[in-house]
Amino acid sequence: STGKITEVGTGDPISDFADIEEELIMWYHKILEGNREKVSKLINSGSEFVDAVTDLYRGIGVNKSHVKESLVAIGLEEKNFDDFDMVDSKKFASYLRKISKPTLIVANKIDVDGADKNFARLRERYNDSIVIPVSGDSEFSLRRAEQKGLIKYSPGSEQFEILKSEELNEKQIKALDFIKKGIMGEYMRTGVQFAINVAVFKLLKMNSIYPVADETKLADKKGRILPDLILLKDGATINDLAREIHTDLTKGLLYGKDLRYNLRLPVDYQLRDRDVVSLVSAAKK
Repeated sequence: STGKITEVGTGDPISDFADIEEELIMWYHKILEGNREKVSKLINSGSEFVDAVTDLYRGIGVNKSHVKESLVAIGLEEKNFDDFDMVDSKKFASYLRKISKPTLIVANKIDVDGADKNFARLRERYNDSIVIPVSGDSEFSLRRAEQKGLIKYSPGSEQFEILKSEELNEKQIKALDFIKKGIMGEYMRTGVQFAINVAVFKLLKMNSIYPVADETKLADKKGRILPDLILLKDGATINDLAREIHTDLTKGLLYGKDLRYNLRLPVDYQLRDRDVVSLVSAAKK
């Protein structure tokens, strides 16, 4: 990049994404190559390759399953690490990056002239990735209008309702009309909240869990209905939920209760998305 401001529509988002992707891969690659001697020593002293490499990347959220899957996927599971050449290590770094940091392409400024063509190019070039059209300006305008009471709108909605048309000037009416027809009419939504939801629930595979204190009213101690939502990784248990709320809750934890179906859940029960749960401990009982 030259650092110079370019004309609208003259940038190349495909090239921009490729540059960012290459930087990430080189980051992963540098971690491995920069610690080659350390990994070799650990392996020669009895450590497994997977364990030695996982320790290198642990600080950036890489686990053993990521390392194992990467080795198998690129056919290096049987190859001695000392025999890895630069091509091998870069292939490994590339695949490890891909599965440990799943990627979502947010194609912002879809409201700009020519953006639809770039969006189509991105989808075609990166057809193995999720590409979401987004108009951040449209989302900002809708939220600001909603805060002023001019429209009724919830982030992520596919429509909005004008409440006070008499208070809108010509410029605002024109802008809202463009959002309705040019953005929501073409792409269903502004894409901001949708992109966040896809990243959290599809790529990161998080589940929404509702912990409550009052089993009858489904409320907390202040009487608020389902006031809390905790995001937990797929596979998280009742015990994990207790730990997320407060580590002391795991002490004396007996079981959880599924309040929608009135079921008692063991502490190792794997929670599902949108579970409404109460925790029962020896102290509470």
